[in-house]
Amino acid sequence: MTGKTVEISGKHLTIMDTTLRDGEQTSGVSFSEGEKLSVAKVLLEDVKVDRIEIASARVSEGEFKGTKRVMQWAAQKGHLEKVEVLGFVDDKISLQWIADAGGKVINLLCKGSHKHVTEQLRKTPEQHIEDIKQVINNATEMGIKVNVYLEDWSNGMRNSRDYVHFMVENLKNEKVDRIMLPDTLGILDPDETYDFCKDMIESFPDVDFDFHAHNDYDLAIANVFHAIKAGIRCVHTTVNGLGERAGNAPLSSVIATIKDHLKMKTNVNEAQLNKVSKLVESFSGIRIPTNKPLIGEFVFTQCSGIHADGDSKNNLYFNELLPERFGRTRQYALGKTSGKANIKKNLEELGIELDKESLKKVTNRIIELADQKETITSDELPYIVADVLENDFFEQKVRVINYSVHYTMGLRPVASVSIEIGKKIYEEFSDGDGQYNAFVNSVKKIYKRLEKPFPVLVDYLVTIPPGGRTNALVETVITWRNNHEFKTKGLHPDQNTAAILATIRMLNVIENDYNTENLNKN
Repeated sequence: MTGKTVEISGKHLTIMDTTLRDGEQTSGVSFSEGEKLSVAKVLLEDVKVDRIEIASARVSEGEFKGTKRVMQWAAQKGHLEKVEVLGFVDDKISLQWIADAGGKVINLLCKGSHKHVTEQLRKTPEQHIEDIKQVINNATEMGIKVNVYLEDWSNGMRNSRDYVHFMVENLKNEKVDRIMLPDTLGILDPDETYDFCKDMIESFPDVDFDFHAHNDYDLAIANVFHAIKAGIRCVHTTVNGLGERAGNAPLSSVIATIKDHLKMKTNVNEAQLNKVSKLVESFSGIRIPTNKPLIGEFVFTQCSGIHADGDSKNNLYFNELLPERFGRTRQYALGKTSGKANIKKNLEELGIELDKESLKKVTNRIIELADQKETITSDELPYIVADVLENDFFEQKVRVINYSVHYTMGLRPVASVSIEIGKKIYEEFSDGDGQYNAFVNSVKKIYKRLEKPFPVLVDYLVTIPPGGRTNALVETVITWRNNHEFKTKGLHPDQNTAAILATIRMLNVIENDYNTENLNKN
């Protein structure tokens, strides 16, 4: 690595998030107008990133409507110059599209490698620069600010450095706010990133550069890290690392790296990162891997009993990535490696105390279930305790007497349900969008009649063992939310029955909570 690292501790870094533009290039991802607006609001007002890129000009009528809707909101909130749109070197066409949508900033896509300009555009560098300058002049006349993307800049620096310098030399005195350096094909390693960014900064000290990483070699975060060390003061991200091919640098990981390893400052509210990650997961349909740093479901879950024991003695297995920083909580998994310490911590959360012998029995049962590859959630722990110790730690206050679900082709599914709550039997009938939905709608009617709260279904996960056996057990894990999030599980060869079993467990959880709350009030 050449050169001396720039002193960066305590300095400020800005973030441009391109989830709604580059992130939308993820295969199968398309945000609706309302979704774009929701994500834009959260990114700018809750997460507080500095800038967002929300669209590509000329793509579609839907893209135009979504862009216009975001721009109208941004204008009302004073965020208009923080909202950017990718445009092309096409005289006034992209500029007019952006102006009609209400935009004030174009991110102009120019060629950053000699190969791209000569083989894709079939133009000389001089011709390309003249075309770019014409767009910049048009933008100035229309009151639109210009940033420039040097597309394929990383290949340009590898194979045609003189061309890259020619481009920047000819753009640095134009009315361009920022020149953005993308590793378009994700080819760079950290050493190259450092050297190439350092070259740009030392050769053109008066130019403001951004770095835009792609993750093809799983090096996006490492490359962002080294770009910043080289002196870059603005980097691009996407929520959950969405983006073309292997995606972009994830917003959450970039923020944690900047703060903990580089000791730099940003405007980002890291406590809101989990919120925006879940929102984008929902809208995009792309699930966050459970082990994704900072935002994955299990990254703040200790599985080892040794770790739980150490945490109980003096937080011996904590690091700087405290879950509370990111709007998360630490959990202790229940499985075959849990040990008594993990189980004890979960029991404490539920207000259950066991003697040593009882704790040993419960531990052995959990290990047995885990060996059978069953998922064990903390909300099911009272069931296990009650089953193993044959006591009433968790009273079954809700029982299904019977139910019937029917589906006839061409007609909406219907369900008839009879359940016992507190030794009284209630019956209801309802239709739904599916057989399980019809069942839930019937139960909701009963709870509405009783004026009892009914939680919201947040997530529904079905796991079927590989191998193609049609009689295999289906495990359904449903996440619910009332005053907190919790999970329940059902296990059955029939998927709908598994979901219904998970729902009955949920009803017992909330019924016990409901009765406990009323008891406390009295």
